[in-house]
Order: sequence, then C-alpha cells, then structure tokens
Amino acid sequence: MKNKCNYWNIYLVLLLFTRFSYATDIFKWTDPQGQIHYSDKKHSNAIEYKPVQDFSFYNVQKVYDGDTVLLSDGRKIRLLGINTPEIEHADQAEQAGGEVARQWLTQQLLNTRVRLEFDSEKRDKYKRHLAHIFTEQGLHLNRELVRLGYASTSIYPPNLKYVAELLAAQQVAETGRLGIWQYSDYAPKFTSELSNKNKQGWQRIIGRVLRIKSTSKSRYLKLNDNFDVRIKKEHLQYFDTLSLLKGKKIEVRGWVNKYKNGFSVLVRHPSALKILF
Repeated sequence: MKNKCNYWNIYLVLLLFTRFSYATDIFKWTDPQGQIHYSDKKHSNAIEYKPVQDFSFYNVQKVYDGDTVLLSDGRKIRLLGINTPEIEHADQAEQAGGEVARQWLTQQLLNTRVRLEFDSEKRDKYKRHLAHIFTEQGLHLNRELVRLGYASTSIYPPNLKYVAELLAAQQVAETGRLGIWQYSDYAPKFTSELSNKNKQGWQRIIGRVLRIKSTSKSRYLKLNDNFDVRIKKEHLQYFDTLSLLKGKKIEVRGWVNKYKNGFSVLVRHPSALKILF
C-alpha cells in the first residue's frame, strides 16, 4: 500500500508539471513539400507539440556568463530565449552589464540545484545544450534575468516555449529602465549613425521601412540604401502582418552585420521588431 501511495504521488507531481509548465502552446505541421514547421499560432493541419522535459535536478559547476553555465555532469547549458552582454575575454572587452549579469546568476545558483526544460532544438551550433533553467525553489532564471534587465529576449524559432512570459518580463524591465535598458551603450541609434566602429554587440536600430523586397530565400525591409532587416523564408510564417510595415517607423533589435556596401540585421521572430509609429 505504501508503494502504491508513493507511485501515485510521483504521478501527481509529474502531471502538475506537465500541465502548468507549458506556458506557450507550440504547434507542429508539415507542408506539401514535406517541410516541418513550428509556431505559437495554430495551423489548420497542426498538432500540438510537447517538448521533452527533464524532472531531475543538477548541480552547477561553473557560471561562464549571464546566459551560459556548466553542469557537474559536464554539459554546457545555454539559457534559451535570452541574451546577456558578453563578459571580458582575451580578445574582447566586457560589454556593459555583462559582469553584473554573471554575478547575479552566480548568486542565484549558490546552495541550490537546477532543473532543465528543453524545447524543440536540443543543441546550438556550438554543441551547447539549450534549456530553460529552474532552481529547486521554482525560480525561472531565464525569465528573471530578463525581468531584472540583465538580459534581453532573443527568440530563435522553433524554440517558442515561454515566449509570452519572456516578452512580458522584458516589457517590465524596459518600462522601468532596469539594467541594460538604462545603459547608453544600448540606446537606440538611427540607421544614419551606424558605422564599423559602433555596430558591435546587441543593437537597437531605428528607421522607416521604405520598401519591402522579396527573394527566393529571404524578405528584406529596406530602411535606407545602406541598411536592411532580413527575414529568412522559413521564418516568414511567424510574421503575419509584414506587408503592413511599409511606411512605418520601426526599431529593430539584434546584431548588425556588414552586408555589401551597408549593414543588415537578421531577424527570426516578430519580438525583434517594434513599431514606433
């Protein structure tokens, strides 16, 4: 009888985690060409997709920076859905707020273990494991880093778990000018102000969408002759009203790359675009 009670308790715990941990519904479908798609909006042929969860707890051995840690089992974990400024490296100076984010995360991980929640992609191109991290006390560290202004959101489809919570947390930090939102390094700049000297790191770029150009691989929002926002074909499914941006003044958030005679920002999710007017 005692064993049956234990099994039932374990079942209830797993049931509760399964029911409440998926804050954003994710749908999966296959198009006529056989391409698999994921979205937080339901498609006519879509089925609900449930990413794998891990209910084990692990010790953190090292905190590399504000969004990357090393577990005691040797796995390097990159926190999903967020980005913190870089800390100082041998070939790079610290970005504003990078060390503060690392220190905060280190403090939160003292005397506690962590639980991992995975999404549809398990690893990034650097072979790091991708996950949302929760402490034993239930603190969602990805979300807290954003809410306190130590991190910005960085949504990479098809990893859409907790997107709504992360964006709401960012709104709190941005409105309250917390953390990175008060640093001049991350203040918005106009496209005309961009140069090779000031394009490094995460940026906020303002401009008006003059025209929209489509190719077989991407769609481009041209803000001027020397700057565009690029959206790959596979990510267009997340942008329902892209054509309505023509003539609008927008702020694009991301990393600026040199492109031909100008600059470009690659955008994967609508959260990286903010309509100003």
